[in-house]
Amino acid sequence: MADTSDTRTPAQIEADIKRRREVLAETLDEIGVRVHPQTIIGDAKAKVVANVDHTVGRAYVQVNRVVSEVRAQFVDEEGGLRVERVVPVALLAVGVVGLLAVGRRRRKR
Repeated sequence: MADTSDTRTPAQIEADIKRRREVLAETLDEIGVRVHPQTIIGDAKAKVVANVDHTVGRAYVQVNRVVSEVRAQFVDEEGGLRVERVVPVALLAVGVVGLLAVGRRRRKR
């Protein structure tokens, strides 16, 4: 059997009760702050911003990777242009721009 006798004095019991009330008051204040609508809205906004930052970071890394891969196609290891790859792409770009220009002229008439 457990010993249920209390050897504390009434003053000690009152002090314990006072400390417990203070702790409970702090806990209730904290709960009040956590469930306040502005706190909930602020937490939700922070989560959204964190997710957006994460998504933007991942997109930046992906774009950077693609740019590096494309650059590797047109630049050799020493930093010089690969003419055998640049010339066909440049001719294709000029051809597309020329077709667009001719197409616009025909529409104006």
